[in-house]
Amino acid sequence: MRLSVDLPEFTVAGTSASAIASPDGTRIVYTGRGQDGKIRLYARQLEQEQAAPLAGTEDAYGPFFSPDGQFVGFFADGKLKRISLQGGAPVELCDAPMLYGASWGEDGNIIAAFSVAGGLSRVPSSGGAAQPFTGLKQEKAEHTHRWPQVLPGANAVLFTANTTTVGFDGATLEVQLLRTGERKTLVRGGYYGRYLPSGHLLYVRQGTLFAAPFDLGRFELTGPATPILGDVLGETSFTRSGTLVYVPGKAARKILMWLDSSGHGQPLRAPAAEYLWAPHLSPDGKRVAVTVLTEGNLDVWVYEWERDTMTRLTFTPGFDGFPVWSPDGKHIVFRSDRQGSPGNLYWMRADGGGEAVRLTESKDQQLPFSFSPDGKRLAFLELKPQENFDIWMLPLEEVESDHPKAGKPEPFLETPFSEWGPIISPDGRWVAYESDESGNNEVYVRRFSGPGGKWQISTDGGELGPRWTPSAARRNPVWSRTRQELFYRSRQGIMVVSYAGQGEVFAAGACSAAVIADLL
Repeated sequence: MRLSVDLPEFTVAGTSASAIASPDGTRIVYTGRGQDGKIRLYARQLEQEQAAPLAGTEDAYGPFFSPDGQFVGFFADGKLKRISLQGGAPVELCDAPMLYGASWGEDGNIIAAFSVAGGLSRVPSSGGAAQPFTGLKQEKAEHTHRWPQVLPGANAVLFTANTTTVGFDGATLEVQLLRTGERKTLVRGGYYGRYLPSGHLLYVRQGTLFAAPFDLGRFELTGPATPILGDVLGETSFTRSGTLVYVPGKAARKILMWLDSSGHGQPLRAPAAEYLWAPHLSPDGKRVAVTVLTEGNLDVWVYEWERDTMTRLTFTPGFDGFPVWSPDGKHIVFRSDRQGSPGNLYWMRADGGGEAVRLTESKDQQLPFSFSPDGKRLAFLELKPQENFDIWMLPLEEVESDHPKAGKPEPFLETPFSEWGPIISPDGRWVAYESDESGNNEVYVRRFSGPGGKWQISTDGGELGPRWTPSAARRNPVWSRTRQELFYRSRQGIMVVSYAGQGEVFAAGACSAAVIADLL
């Protein structure tokens, strides 16, 4: 039996499940966006038509049920929380920078993935500090463990391991014993594994759900995998009776579009593809640098719209992305995990000639964002162990050459919060960025050099998703190159604000919606 359930306000949010079924199969909990634009959790009894929001779950995502179905765990406001479906306020369990899947075991412990690049953690469902549960295997070049499931009996945990933080078709499904820490690889080439009470291991590869017979006692597959369902977005949920709840959909193939100031969009002739993050226009406006996901590999491509040509710049297996043009349009800086780096900055010619040159050597992940007008400073982000992004500047010399000289990175803004999207203004006087210091992601402006104040530009959140998500297309601000205007994305659409820089003071005008929200 198959049926489709229409969930009002439903939206795919965050980096974990967006719709889950209770263990007894009587209700569904899902993430939805209300009329106020905020994401929260909704619960619906399947025997009823109406869904009800769960109070106190604003900006929540990644819900998961307790074994008895009476509680729902979720992530919000930098915390792992739980809430009773019978009513009451949410209870904070521990600090959590992010959530990449969680599972509530019968022993009263929760196994969760809190790090974009790291192992799993264990947290008591009553609350307490998170303790490490799995460690990355360096010999396998693992970068991340995600989407755990505590198997029946709470003796072992099933999870996904991958060598990159995006593109999981080449990942492995692992099982680790809770008592001994012994670990075993079950599947190579798949992700989001789930054990079903029928005795099967299910997982996703290239949008298709596969099932293979599985011996829970020996933690072994006992037969070949069979495709059973297509067009699955990834996250799935099962009841004790074996009912599957999933969100249908194909891989996120997108198109590139021109957008004018009136909100009119015109598609470019570039082929539809899995474009990740924001495209970056060259200074002359004739080329677009993009990150493309193909068969689990991320690469930098350049599209020249006048000639309608698409050129691939990187060919190294792994993660090459976040391209940024140099001011003269002759070079591109990007983030790469080649040469064993965790994701440092590299420089190469925009026409594809020559080899990539490493600019930084750090144990932390880095993302480039913008150059100063003279090309001698590169604004980038660095992800610290506490899962906060800080803004840094990289000094550069001989920027006209294919082998520039990089100086020692200098901190620009280090705080206990997460900053994102540092964009230097065309006149080199200001830096616009996002920060979650207020509890919401808002857009701010600071002076690029010298002492000065800080000005908040947005008033209702500078982005759409919950907190920061490195794997999502962010809503970082963008300066106009021809007028004194600053653009950013909000719940109302793409916003534009005029400004005037008077001495050391940044004077922003009123914000207005430049583009209708359905273009987001």
